[in-house]
Amino acid sequence: MVIKTAEFIESNTEIAKLPLATLPEYAFIGRSNVGKSSLINMLTNKSKLAKISQTPGKTQCINHFIINGNWYLVDLPGYGFAKTSKTNQHKWQLMIRHYLTKRENLQCVFVLIDSRLEPQRIDLDFINWLGEVGLSFVLVFTKADKQSKSRTQAQIDLFIKKMEETWDEIPPLFITSAQEGFGKEEILSFINGVNDGYVVSDIVEK
Repeated sequence: MVIKTAEFIESNTEIAKLPLATLPEYAFIGRSNVGKSSLINMLTNKSKLAKISQTPGKTQCINHFIINGNWYLVDLPGYGFAKTSKTNQHKWQLMIRHYLTKRENLQCVFVLIDSRLEPQRIDLDFINWLGEVGLSFVLVFTKADKQSKSRTQAQIDLFIKKMEETWDEIPPLFITSAQEGFGKEEILSFINGVNDGYVVSDIVEK
């Protein structure tokens, strides 16, 4: 897939105000500071499409971007150590879970994992929840350029081994670097494949 256009549509905190569910949609989420905005900008060839901040937890809304005029990329608030009140964190969590379970045109959740870290309980808990509610997801290991290939693979192997304690089948996974651009072709090819099987009539408008 070649991305020719990528445009910001709107930010929302209310599910009822989201764009009509008439196009396939892909949500990107991960713990704070996982490199989500950088990855989105790399995938779309636009360095400033998603705002990058040095402050974890800066994304506080559901942000919709329309890609090539025929599918949505959705930037969700991160989870983890955002510097905000527990009340706000709880509010974000409810908003995210409501979106994920109610959005009819959501095709897949891209769960971003920092490839430099040992398996994190917060990531595993979120992944297990996705499985419990039956949502399709893939794993995206970020920041692979920050260490050797062997170190990245070793960390991924640890994560997969931890998942295998509760999962019979491991979902597709991608290794990425926003700085060097690798993983881009694989992710866009995956999305293109899902889009090819998308049927508009299967979606019920809000």
